[in-house]
Amino acid sequence: MTRMPVLFLGHGSPMNAIEDNRWRQGWAAIAREIPRPRAVLMVSAHWETEGVFLSHTDAPETIHDFYGFPKALFDVRYPAPGAPWLAERARDLLAGSGVAVSRLRLDPGRGLDHGAWSVLLPMYPEADVPVVQLSLDRSLTPQQHLALAKSLAPLRDEGVLVIGSGDIVHNLRVDFRQPAPLPWAIAFNEKAKALITAGDAEALADYEALGPEAVASINSAEHYLPLLYVLALRGESDKVGFFNDDVFAALSMTSVMLGDISKAA
Repeated sequence: MTRMPVLFLGHGSPMNAIEDNRWRQGWAAIAREIPRPRAVLMVSAHWETEGVFLSHTDAPETIHDFYGFPKALFDVRYPAPGAPWLAERARDLLAGSGVAVSRLRLDPGRGLDHGAWSVLLPMYPEADVPVVQLSLDRSLTPQQHLALAKSLAPLRDEGVLVIGSGDIVHNLRVDFRQPAPLPWAIAFNEKAKALITAGDAEALADYEALGPEAVASINSAEHYLPLLYVLALRGESDKVGFFNDDVFAALSMTSVMLGDISKAA
């Protein structure tokens, strides 16, 4: 079975799911270039829990976890099947990680939040690739998230595409009516890219030590942590590619692919 790459996708606004823009086109292009996965394990910024949870249902619902957007966005349904077998496999791998978690559970009621379906819709518009979501445990440190994620490495050789969906830079406290990228947002996005290229996931996990630009850019860590789940799975021979490499105001759309990037967009 082909070894799957790993993706981190800067997802930005939920509207990117239905607007025909360059970021949506970038997600679609990547899906065409990589091997078709047996299933997707999605780590989204929009599922935070106490303990570690995995969605465990044959038919996950489409969750519209936002407000103030047009009806057309609320009308979107992404009826991808679930993959209980993958949830169980990931649970067993996570249980062997050595990271102490308060709970490790399968959640039969969890659907797909917009951090998942907004990027999967352009990638797999037929909604025919099974999807499981993995939650972000609020009680873990970034270093513990990184260690936990490393246990998922065997999935890459089992046809599973691991995707982290968030934003390297994500600070919604700024005025987005002024779209010009803020200097500190650009500075941290570039620093993060350099550390990703260098393979220094540990430095990225210790982001508070990376300076005030990092603290301002990350703000609340839920959009940043999915990046660590992707970087944790980097193999020795994996190359790094970037796409959708844009920053506006204080939000980064920069996306990362680890693996065979010879055909990356």
